Amino acid sequence: MGLENLDSWHLIALIVAGLLIFGPNRLPKAISDGLRMVHKVRQMAYNMTDDLHREFGIDVRPEDLHPKTLLRQHLLTAAGEAALRRPLQDLYDDVQGVAGAVERSAKAAVGAADRGTLSSRSPARRATPSPTQPTGRTSWDDAT
Repeated sequence: MGLENLDSWHLIALIVAGLLIFGPNRLPKAISDGLRMVHKVRQMAYNMTDDLHREFGIDVRPEDLHPKTLLRQHLLTAAGEAALRRPLQDLYDDVQGVAGAVERSAKAAVGAADRGTLSSRSPARRATPSPTQPTGRTSWDDAT
């Protein structure tokens, strides 16, 4: 994430917020302190990657320090990663198959409706049983 995501309005808003928070006298010092802190954190990350390379023989970039990426690149073999994905892959394939079938049947229904081949008569009504009177109270409103 870099400065390419900031446009002129964001920069103006940051400057105004900095002026309101720190004031015009302390803003330059706050900016220099912030940049110094970013430089120190970046330097610590590079030192750590150098230590990992020297101690363990692992070539690591700071972007690789995300836990998921670290596990995938350095601890899991290709077979191990495939074994972890296998149970979910079958489920994913089943869901994709069902979704494809639903999409095909929906497209067929829309195509049939567009062609006007659906019958215009109303759907058959099911016979509904007559409601029976329950014994006792039917709702909490009857208690009052």
